[in-house]
Amino acid sequence: MTLQEVRALASKGEGLRIEFKKKASFPEKIIREVIAFANTEGGDLLIGVDDDGTVSGQKFIEEEIFVMEKAIRELIFPKLSFEVFTLKLNEKKGVAVFRIPLSQDRPHFLKEKEKNQAFIRVGDRSVQASKEVWEILKKSRTPRDTVFTYGRKEEILMKLLGENEKITLKEFSKKAQIPKFLASKTLVRLVTANVLRIHPQEGEDYFTLKE
Repeated sequence: MTLQEVRALASKGEGLRIEFKKKASFPEKIIREVIAFANTEGGDLLIGVDDDGTVSGQKFIEEEIFVMEKAIRELIFPKLSFEVFTLKLNEKKGVAVFRIPLSQDRPHFLKEKEKNQAFIRVGDRSVQASKEVWEILKKSRTPRDTVFTYGRKEEILMKLLGENEKITLKEFSKKAQIPKFLASKTLVRLVTANVLRIHPQEGEDYFTLKE
């Protein structure tokens, strides 16, 4: 990777597959971006780039890389593969690019004392993944035809989607008068069968019919 390529990346601004950080001051927070890239579509984490996309560089860029590599090794599971590119702006400053591919081992999690968390990319933000997203990520690793029975709850769901275009897990559970776990299993199964699309949100995910 060349400095010209880094500047071209930075000029696009932050988005689904790119994140800027001036430095790796709080690696335990930045690591969420890495996990989100691996779980969603892959992406590039640029260290030494300002929020506005200015490639200003960072002193002692090797130390920033060391901090991030250590965090990736110690705070993420399963183990995550990635590439690192280092580019010098001048004798004192440099830029680092962490290239994270879409992982075949997804979902990846952040190790926490109380509970493990998975993250995904939504636009230019990384948000915590719901249980439904976890299940869909796991099933997407080995795509296969999903067979399901079209029964009462599926009929209710289709009617609700015909009336409102989108629905949440809570709404489906309440209106179909079924337990949340059963509503969740139904929605996940229909997503993996390419009938529905899940729209992850920072608050509550919603589902729509797939076009």
